[in-house]
Amino acid sequence: MTHFETKAIRIQSERTGEREHSVPVYLTSSFVFDDSEQARAMFAEEIEGNVYSRFSNPNTTELESKISALEETEDAFATASGMAAVFASIAPFVKSGDHIVSSRSVFGNTHKIMTEQLPRWNVSCTYADIRDKTSWEQAIQKNTVILFVETPSNPTLDVIDLEWLSRLARSHGLILIVDNCFATPYLQQPAKFGADLIVHSGTKYIDGQGRVLGGVVAGPHDKIKDVKNFVKRTGASLSPFNAWVLSKSLETLAVRMDRHCDNAEALAKFLQNHAEVSSVTYPFLDTYAEKELAVKQMKRGGGLVCFEIKGGVERGKKFIDSLKMISLTANLGDTRSIITHPASTTHSKLTKEERKLVYVSDGLVRISAGLEHIEDIIEDLDQAFTKSKQA
Repeated sequence: MTHFETKAIRIQSERTGEREHSVPVYLTSSFVFDDSEQARAMFAEEIEGNVYSRFSNPNTTELESKISALEETEDAFATASGMAAVFASIAPFVKSGDHIVSSRSVFGNTHKIMTEQLPRWNVSCTYADIRDKTSWEQAIQKNTVILFVETPSNPTLDVIDLEWLSRLARSHGLILIVDNCFATPYLQQPAKFGADLIVHSGTKYIDGQGRVLGGVVAGPHDKIKDVKNFVKRTGASLSPFNAWVLSKSLETLAVRMDRHCDNAEALAKFLQNHAEVSSVTYPFLDTYAEKELAVKQMKRGGGLVCFEIKGGVERGKKFIDSLKMISLTANLGDTRSIITHPASTTHSKLTKEERKLVYVSDGLVRISAGLEHIEDIIEDLDQAFTKSKQA
């Protein structure tokens, strides 16, 4: 199996004696041993096998096998949520006195981990500007152990040169962690550009229908072993049922992402030409500053579009409240189109000054293009522009 779509569908756990075509859900907390010697050997990790579902389960193993194959890494480990995956990609590799360099353009709760949780362990963080390579080089210290980045970033869709960043990491002996949630393994595979660990929130595009929480960390065997041990001990393991849902969802990821990208591209062009919009950000637009880099690293531009509506915050609120179909909810990557005002939701944990540093203005609006017919999405946006201007 060499093609993405085939691997996403055909990698699966072994069938039971019932000869089922679709893998069943293994809703069990533990597994029975053949004898006491097998139990001893499994607990000692001398032989492989399922012991306890916090450690492994056929459903989580199947999901992990798919993600590692699709990201083209050696291994992967699933977690209870995307934020659990972010934390599990960092925590096993730091100790008191260590230092992290992170892009300032990260999800609000990732920001809180960097600035509130890790300092309690005496682990410090310096932020670098995703748009300024020099800031990354200047931020590295003698005690730095990790470089962390989202690309495309949340929510401004900035990209960074992963080959350059991986060379920088290797030259200093650092671990490069890439949050690949927005691109998914279908559109971007950071390991090809030198990333050590890749993080996903399965809650977003991997599920794709707003049903379950989940996360995953992919990378080489030795580092994933550390991630696995950390999650086993701290308990942030993914449930078998959620793993089953996410694994089945991967079977349609390529089809869904193509439609998400089709709709997002059409929306970006519509917004770009709209009189009530002052600016539009989409990685594959000709006006996007780093389009050449985005095209190099990504198969397509993704399913998210950002824009600035004329009239500021109050106009933006009226616009969002005027929508009839598009959902206002705390998610993205759903079959349903979703609109978000980052300054008051996803990035509300940042101060106004901090939001300015990551280019999140008060008037920034983010749309996660769903799978509805594009004409219906555009029609809803257009009527909201008209209604909010008249209000």
